[in-house]
Amino acid sequence: MDVQQSPRILITRLSHIGDCVLTLPMVVAIRAKFPNAFIAWAVESPTQQLLELHPAIDEIVMIPKSWMSKPKNWFSLSKKLKSYSFDIAIDPQGISKSALLGWLSGAPKRIGAKGRWGRELSTYLNNELMEPRSSHVVDRSMEILSLIGIPNNEVSRSEMELPVCQSSLKSIRTQIGELGITKEFVLINPGGSWASKRWEMDRFGAVASYLKRHQGLMSVVVWAGEEERVMANTIHDFDTSASVIAPKTSLKELAALTSLATFFVGSDTGPMHIATAVGTPCVGLFGTTRPEDSGAYGDQHIAVQKWYQSGSCRKRRNADNDAMRDILASDVFSACDQMIDQLNLTKRQAA
Repeated sequence: MDVQQSPRILITRLSHIGDCVLTLPMVVAIRAKFPNAFIAWAVESPTQQLLELHPAIDEIVMIPKSWMSKPKNWFSLSKKLKSYSFDIAIDPQGISKSALLGWLSGAPKRIGAKGRWGRELSTYLNNELMEPRSSHVVDRSMEILSLIGIPNNEVSRSEMELPVCQSSLKSIRTQIGELGITKEFVLINPGGSWASKRWEMDRFGAVASYLKRHQGLMSVVVWAGEEERVMANTIHDFDTSASVIAPKTSLKELAALTSLATFFVGSDTGPMHIATAVGTPCVGLFGTTRPEDSGAYGDQHIAVQKWYQSGSCRKRRNADNDAMRDILASDVFSACDQMIDQLNLTKRQAA
């Protein structure tokens, strides 16, 4: 086998649904450059549900959660990874656990970031480093590909397509049809992995009411877990004629449901990036993160941010949602109107 033309590559982007989705353009670029490569992705549950249908990925390597805190398991994990005989390990996550997997795999070439984006022990465990200059996570991931001979001017950042499971699509069409959703609708996602990313539920309810009364659009409110189910109930109760609560969904079903929506409304979360990847435009709300760093990727999306609640990652994660609360319902009404005008213009141009 010619390693130069058919390298065996391991991607170690382990967790956070949104970050994994935002790494897809990197995988597509690698496949375009090395069509005969073997590309595996090491990931924790449940994100594998989204990745396993992607045509650029040959194999998903499941990694147990909390594996790093159990050194006695390192040997068996290393044995498993070494059985693939990887030539290259790519660490777009830039933290200890992602870099350690590359090291345990035995890959002689382990690439990653240095500087601000090479965190914890990653710069010691990865042996070929470059310092990304871009802000957005997609662009940063693409930059480090120069270390495997893919120059920055040769990569496309538009390839974030996430295949939709057709059986999930069929199932979700039936389920939302039984809820009375047979026409265009807006998807509202109230949750957020950080409490500081969450907006007020009554304001989401007001947005749903506004869309129904002023634009004739129903909203479908998605949720995951009991806490978010309570949030969805609160939004629906604000104006019961304006929204329905989505059925419980797997990640594949969430992707399918999102692909049917006219547009998405929510904060910087995994579901927002899923929306981007299935081609659904987003109205994103930002407080403790910035759209230029981790927003919905592409020109078709609209970001709403009053101010950036800065600080370390830990500080922002544990902060109150002050910056989010300063976003008014009227701000999001305007963004939704702008999105609808934008979509109508696109339709007219296509006609």
